[in-house]
Amino acid sequence: MFSVCIYCASSSDIDDLYKNEAIKAAQFCAAQGWRVVYGGGRVGLMGLVADAAVDAGAPVIGVIPDFLQRREVAHLRLTELHITQTMHERQMKMAEFSDAFIVLPGGLGTLAEFYEIVTWRQLGLHEKPIFVLNINNYWDHTIAQIAEAGRQGFIRQDLSSLYRVVDKIEDITAYLD
Repeated sequence: MFSVCIYCASSSDIDDLYKNEAIKAAQFCAAQGWRVVYGGGRVGLMGLVADAAVDAGAPVIGVIPDFLQRREVAHLRLTELHITQTMHERQMKMAEFSDAFIVLPGGLGTLAEFYEIVTWRQLGLHEKPIFVLNINNYWDHTIAQIAEAGRQGFIRQDLSSLYRVVDKIEDITAYLD
């Protein structure tokens, strides 16, 4: 089964636009018959993604570090919940379980996940597609900063080979076919 990792916010204190698009992304993945892999939480966009995917009939794998599970933020309605010892182990497991990555808006954790999975691709550690869902132009500044790093010689690789920026979830299928 094709598995898609969705990186997103653990915050709930955000505009409903982001919440609705996160739900739509999860429902889209389920409609494609894809398994959803994510950070294992029940809060914020993470919880909405998990709930929407489960409710739409998709298998959902959560991966959460033990210290977050002990804070009782782990989602309990998942197909599988994997507990790791560290954030680094969490990232590795999420990548192992996934065939592609979708990055929704989020905070520092989502930024860390995005930069790590893109760096791993740049280093040749994987060739899996990465999609940045640019809801409400959320990622414009980040994408501009990465492009500037490329223009100034800090990134030697063609940036378009590392990830794709899409405006709506349906756009990713054009790149996966």
